[in-house]
Amino acid sequence: YERVLQHKKSPAENIQSVLKDPYIFEFLGLKTDEKTSEKEIETAIIDHIQKFLLEFGKGFAFVARQQHIATDTSDFYIDLVFYNYILKCFVIIDLKTGELSHQDIGQIDMYVRMYDDLKLNEGDNPTIGILLCSEKDETIVKYSILNDKDNLFASKYLLYLPKEEELKHIIDQDRIRFELDKENNN
Repeated sequence: YERVLQHKKSPAENIQSVLKDPYIFEFLGLKTDEKTSEKEIETAIIDHIQKFLLEFGKGFAFVARQQHIATDTSDFYIDLVFYNYILKCFVIIDLKTGELSHQDIGQIDMYVRMYDDLKLNEGDNPTIGILLCSEKDETIVKYSILNDKDNLFASKYLLYLPKEEELKHIIDQDRIRFELDKENNN
């Protein structure tokens, strides 16, 4: 019975059931009272890869850090590349220490398209792109390609588990957003 239900899920629902939002990076041991660079977060993730993979979800295997992609005219470096053996696809991560921007969204979309064109193997599903950012503006998500593509995501990361008051505020915001989305879809 569960297998029948699984097959009726859309690709986006299957992907979303494997991914998380937000990610809690408390195990990285980064100081929360200082500005943390993308490189420091990336280095901490690599140093704590087992814990990171467990935080990230099911089926992830590490592929590369700062993977070089060369095109005819430019060179690009993708922060982190994983392969998910459950979803049978590459998952590329672009780390952002600031608020999500439309430029970031365009960049991850380009990386995913390049990866599909230049690196995808026969039998692989399309690449998933995840922007991990310290702040996520739901309005930018709503009015961008992130809202239309099943394989592009923006997720917030936290360097520590929030205090109870912060968690309540986050839950209240998510509840309001859920209700508004529900009303708009009806």
